[in-house]
Amino acid sequence: MELRELTSLAGVSGGETEIRNAIMKELEAMGVPFETDIMGNVIARKGDSGPKVLVDAHMDEVGLMIVHIEKNGFLRFWPIGVPPSVMVSKRVLIGKDKVPGVIGAKAIHLQEPRERESVIPANQLFIDIGAKSKEEAEKKVKVGDYAVFDTEFEELSPGIVKAKALDDRIGCAILLDILKEDWKGIQLYAVFAVQEEIGTRGARVAAYRVAPDMGIALEGTVCADIPLADKDAYATKIGHGAAISIMDRGSIPSKTMVAQIMKLAKEHNIPVQYREATSGGNDAGAIQAAQAGCPVASISVPCRYIHTPFAVASLADMKAARDILVLFLRSVEGGFRP
Repeated sequence: MELRELTSLAGVSGGETEIRNAIMKELEAMGVPFETDIMGNVIARKGDSGPKVLVDAHMDEVGLMIVHIEKNGFLRFWPIGVPPSVMVSKRVLIGKDKVPGVIGAKAIHLQEPRERESVIPANQLFIDIGAKSKEEAEKKVKVGDYAVFDTEFEELSPGIVKAKALDDRIGCAILLDILKEDWKGIQLYAVFAVQEEIGTRGARVAAYRVAPDMGIALEGTVCADIPLADKDAYATKIGHGAAISIMDRGSIPSKTMVAQIMKLAKEHNIPVQYREATSGGNDAGAIQAAQAGCPVASISVPCRYIHTPFAVASLADMKAARDILVLFLRSVEGGFRP
């Protein structure tokens, strides 16, 4: 499944039905066995011998939930992983019918000077779907519906793409791709996880179920190589390869696994970089602490503007993440002592 298609699908945390169904359909077409759990994770498996390796990519994306419909037909919402500073005037698609709307606020002409200089909080924003009344709006949407940003996949320049949900559909694309390979010396558990954006909930359940010998989180990670940013705070740089974490708020990766990844990258001329930030976290933290615990590593693709209506990433970095992951998995076929 192409990255373009994956990013076009809806799947806000807790409402991953559309993206989950598409991934299950793809796995069926590939002939890869899979199962789902009570949380909604999709767990595919290949290989029958060797260490159990869980490779995780989360399906969910940031977005909004409709929490109230006003008498005049406007929709009140609550953000799920999205800062209010990036929401005003953005187009959204609501519910399974993809009802179009736009996020509105009090007109700038009516704002006090101090209001113009401040971020408008989420409780002062609303979605306009063109409805004249609550009754009219309720024919199209309902309380509890999810809304995703209406963002088209686009190649901004050769190999540089813009889309919503690159965090972490870019990881899902890599995971689907490596399931096309034959794996004989490891038991590969490919987990398409839910609810990462609201606390790594899906990965925690999946890892407890699988009880892996080691885990790898595939992610779209923060990148701040932009004007006015302190170069020491870039974290990662687009076009410099896959990002390898050494520490974040959720996990401390296995030094042995990280050393092996860096060694293989050097030997095979695969561009990699360290993720030079300790902020944030991903599913590796949940995997690391499940049951008796296991060593983990994180392989990420730098994405500018994550947790906004769009992100920007490099397809070359995505390929580097895919290539180093495959090399590492091949290197542990038959066993590996972290």
